[in-house]
Amino acid sequence: MQWYEQFAQIMLIGIANGCLIALIAVGYTLVYGIIELINFAHGDVFMIGTMVALTIVTWIPSLMGLGTHAIPLPLAVSLVVGAIVLSMVVCALLNVAIERVAYRPLRHAPRLASLISAIGVSFILINVGLHWKGASPVDFPSVLPNLDLFRDVLRVDTPIRWPVRDALVIALALPLTYALTLFVRKTRLGKAMRATAQDRDAAAMMGIDINTTIMLTFLLGGALAGAAGAMYGLYNNTAWFFQGFRNGLYAFTAAVMGGIGNIGGALLGGLGIGIIAAFSDFLIDPRWTQVVVFGLLILVLVFRPTGLLGQAATERA
Repeated sequence: MQWYEQFAQIMLIGIANGCLIALIAVGYTLVYGIIELINFAHGDVFMIGTMVALTIVTWIPSLMGLGTHAIPLPLAVSLVVGAIVLSMVVCALLNVAIERVAYRPLRHAPRLASLISAIGVSFILINVGLHWKGASPVDFPSVLPNLDLFRDVLRVDTPIRWPVRDALVIALALPLTYALTLFVRKTRLGKAMRATAQDRDAAAMMGIDINTTIMLTFLLGGALAGAAGAMYGLYNNTAWFFQGFRNGLYAFTAAVMGGIGNIGGALLGGLGIGIIAAFSDFLIDPRWTQVVVFGLLILVLVFRPTGLLGQAATERA
């Protein structure tokens, strides 16, 4: 394989991983942009999405008397779509419930109280995942077809591999992020979200239901985390109750690096971290990847404290 082919291969891997990170990062940036809360439980909501998807893709074939290696293609496609949709619904409703029970009563309390509450919710979800699927990583059935788009679909003779699962991650993440951007910019509810983010009291005086707007923010963030969780399992073929910690940390880093509160910045930060991590894994050593990623974050924040696409803003009371 020539150097440019290796470069292209690493880029494809990095973009796929970066899209997963970006989907989680958007949830962080939405919530922080509205209520300035670092929702540490968000990574564990993503983990619950993986567990929901794992339950679907193992339970339904077992009910039909099929093994995970004997699933017909139409059923496999239905399982993938159903797992993603159900994970989005469950995680969206879960995120709304978390906001209603753990965050809304503390909205006017000191910010430290909400932060501690978020950490508490995170531990609760971690233990839910622990009791759901056990302490060890669980194999996620490989229901996606083992096809390479270049060789098997496009019939291109190249050493570069682009599996269907990589393409599916990109095909899911980019349209969802774009649709969310259009929703926030063009719709009435999106304008209410932006008004609430700028000045909550003024938005309330203009007739905007603040509670509904914040609930909608958590709903959207949870849905994207659920989609990322389902795709994580389908992409990596594994699920673990503690996977939300590392991936949530990467996603929060992506949101900060891109400019927290900025949807485009979360996407840019996620793609950047995915690509940087892929090159670090290949050129340096996977054991040093976290050092490289967080070292780069420090450099970005030293020279641009608001992130790559962030803008300086005054502190809200």
